[in-house]
Amino acid sequence: MLLRTSKNLKYLYIDKIICNQIIFEHLYENTTITSLDLYLTYNLSDTFKSNAIDGLIKILYKNSALTSLNLISIQLGTKRVETLLEALYKNTVLNSLSLYDNKIGVKEGKMFAKFLCKNTTLTSLNLCGSDGDWLLYSDIGSEGGKALADALFKNNTLKNLNLQYNNFGPEVGMALADALCKNTTLTSLKLGYNNLGIEGEKVLADALCKNTTLISLDLSENKLGPNGGKALADALCKNTSLKNLNLQCNRLGPNGGIALANALLKNTTLTSLNLGGSNRSRSLNNIGSKGGKAFAIALYKNATLTSLDISYNNLGSEVGIGLAKALCKNTTLTSLDLSENKLGSEGGKALANALCKNISLKDLNLQYNEIGSEGGKALAYSLFKNTTLASLNLKSNGIGSEGGKALAY
Repeated sequence: MLLRTSKNLKYLYIDKIICNQIIFEHLYENTTITSLDLYLTYNLSDTFKSNAIDGLIKILYKNSALTSLNLISIQLGTKRVETLLEALYKNTVLNSLSLYDNKIGVKEGKMFAKFLCKNTTLTSLNLCGSDGDWLLYSDIGSEGGKALADALFKNNTLKNLNLQYNNFGPEVGMALADALCKNTTLTSLKLGYNNLGIEGEKVLADALCKNTTLISLDLSENKLGPNGGKALADALCKNTSLKNLNLQCNRLGPNGGIALANALLKNTTLTSLNLGGSNRSRSLNNIGSKGGKAFAIALYKNATLTSLDISYNNLGSEVGIGLAKALCKNTTLTSLDLSENKLGSEGGKALANALCKNISLKDLNLQYNEIGSEGGKALAYSLFKNTTLASLNLKSNGIGSEGGKALAY
């Protein structure tokens, strides 16, 4: 009833509970919905999925309003992907397509590559595999990845491409690096969790020295190591377009951390840098106290970075104190994540003092830092003077009842 009568509905989410033929029949005629999410779990029968996809295909042939389509965990398979792409070849309005956690394989990856060579409307494509611990990655693999990289030589409309969790390996990194040297439309590229390694990363770093359009790059969890960090640091000294760089969980070590911190003394365009970690990952960056001290120095001088994540890096209280001193001078950083860094009470108190003077920070994450009661009270009192902080995370810091009371007041 709503699909027939509503004149304002723009977004619709369909799952296995409400997915039926009647829904698709009304969508076929609907002229207001521009964004559709379809979530069908793996354990549904092939017949159920086929009927749903058939209904969706008819919509893509007829509907002229739908611009965004998100297919979640359906596990389409080769035939359904082929049918979907046949419809998309003729569709001229869809500009965003996401197939998150659909177990896209080599053959399907090549099919999407062929599609990108001809399509002129799609600006965003998500072929990300699952990030769940209990599910396998998608396996577009080396062959499929290289085909997609080759497609970027011909495609001149795609702006956002998400290829995380696809088991690519170094060869795909090299192929994508070649594509980035010539492609002039892509602005966001996500390649996290693809085992690119130092070989793939080095050529990508070289490509960043030439590319002038990429704004956001995600290379999280790719086993880059210290040398990978150094290569990217060198690229940051030359690149003038990149604004967001995610290097989470890459085993960068102190040397990689120092190199990237030093790059911030020269780079004037990067606004967001993530060197953090995760409690699910074994590949933490561990830049340690040496890397942390280098970032404290960088924050004194850098005037463009607005977001920095150096969580899970074993920084220690001394670095906490150094970063606090930098925050007293820095006027551009708005978000800082220092969680799980053993800052201790002294680090907490130093940061509290910084909050009394800092005028730019809006979001500060200090969870799991053993700040204790005294640190908690100091941070609470600093909030009386600070006028800009909007979010403070003190989870699991043992601040006790006294620290809690101080924060409550």
